[in-house]
Amino acid sequence: MRLPRWSSFRAGLEEFCAGPYRRTLARARREEDDLFRMVVLAEALGVPDPAAYYTVELMPVVYEDFHAWHRRMGMERSPLEHVGCC
Repeated sequence: MRLPRWSSFRAGLEEFCAGPYRRTLARARREEDDLFRMVVLAEALGVPDPAAYYTVELMPVVYEDFHAWHRRMGMERSPLEHVGCC
């Protein structure tokens, strides 16, 4: 059984430790996600990918956030012919 006092103490301690680094950690996670999308979409972008057989199952997951990704990468239009998000 958890006491509310310990739960609030734990939440405060977590905020104290992670608070100053929240922006840095969010940026690192976004960069990792962008790299992951690049690996998954490499074959579709014309880059030979030996792991394309394994990453094709991940395409539907990547397409959900595709528009935000290609805008962050500096591409005004979708680089893929079969994905028209703009």
